[in-house]
Amino acid sequence: MGDHLKKNNYAVYGSKNRGSSKRSSYGSDADERALRLAEYIVAEKATVRAAAKAFSVSKSTVHKDITARLKEINPVMFRKVDAVLQKNKAERHLRGGEATKEKYLKSHKA
Repeated sequence: MGDHLKKNNYAVYGSKNRGSSKRSSYGSDADERALRLAEYIVAEKATVRAAAKAFSVSKSTVHKDITARLKEINPVMFRKVDAVLQKNKAERHLRGGEATKEKYLKSHKA
């Protein structure tokens, strides 16, 4: 239990917890992490990058947990997460354009 940090009521896994042989009611730590990631993404409307940062895992891990594990263990939650991620993907070009605009304004303000 001491290996988890609480952030917005979601367990965040640190490096101490990786490779643990502890089993949960979901079947494995990876399954439990997939469910917690899903809850976080839906509640916060988070991107894969934001979820990865919040849980101290790679973007690849988030993607694998959501597309493979979650789809198998909770198809209803998978559809909710997929809807959020599709919306984020559709808005990605807007966020990128805004970042470029901010960078340009900051560099030419001097």
